Amino acid sequence: MASLYVEALIRADLDELWERTQEPALHQRWDLRFTEIAYLPADAPGEPRRFRYATRVLPFLTIAGTGVSAGEKRRPDGTRTSALRFASPHPLSLLAEGSGYWRYVPRGDGDGVRFLTGYDYRPRWGRCGALADRFVLRPLMGWATAWSFDRLRLWLERGISPRRGLAGALGEVVVRALVVVAAGLLAGPVAGVVSGSGSGPYSGAMSGPVSGPVPGLVAALVVAVLACAVPPLPTTPAARRCLRTPPASVRAPRLLDRLTAPADRLTGPADGVTAPADAVTALTDRPATSTGHPALPEEQHA
Repeated sequence: MASLYVEALIRADLDELWERTQEPALHQRWDLRFTEIAYLPADAPGEPRRFRYATRVLPFLTIAGTGVSAGEKRRPDGTRTSALRFASPHPLSLLAEGSGYWRYVPRGDGDGVRFLTGYDYRPRWGRCGALADRFVLRPLMGWATAWSFDRLRLWLERGISPRRGLAGALGEVVVRALVVVAAGLLAGPVAGVVSGSGSGPYSGAMSGPVSGPVPGLVAALVVAVLACAVPPLPTTPAARRCLRTPPASVRAPRLLDRLTAPADRLTGPADGVTAPADAVTALTDRPATSTGHPALPEEQHA
């Protein structure tokens, strides 16, 4: 199964981008994949940080998990990297465990920062889970990641708050849906006019090749396609603005090697449930890259 990769060019200060992606209270504001993110008590200064995350799937259902992360804020090439491993013991979570990274690459011309991520995970529920992941969860996760990255970009570049960005996106969805519904409702009357239905000396005069409901349905279909194809407003987050294919010259981040916490450390006080042992060991069973790291969407050279 292909790993996930998303990249966005964000024209903002590197330190500000780092803060809004590394501080849990700020991160959870723009990332559609999470409802809550919080650090757990640190074991010792300088050690990788443990965290808890939660996603509200339904008003009455919240799926939580825990993980461990580490970051490199100062690198010789001027880039920054953070990496994490995560797991969810919740039986209703299709996502069992995984790992990934973020990379911050300032452009040489000073025109912003390439903010990119690569991650992969192991689904549960056997063959049924694999099928559900391939056709539902993985495409949804890729879209949500890209949409969230553009939401973050608008927050940093234009000052559009995450809440305002979400409201704008929902408003556009409602407008597009209304246009499609209106086109469908008008298809019947239009078809009747074109077919020459009704009374009068000219009723049926237009009957022939264009008679019947076909022209009206075609018109409605064209309007519906246009309503979906029109690009979002520049102030509305859009996943299509992000790169979803990794570049050719890549390598896996070495920072992931530091994140090999035992299974009992992936349990936070808010969970009360210990993650299964394979939540942290299964990653080592994945096919490795030529560098010996787990096969993830790989980190690009600076």
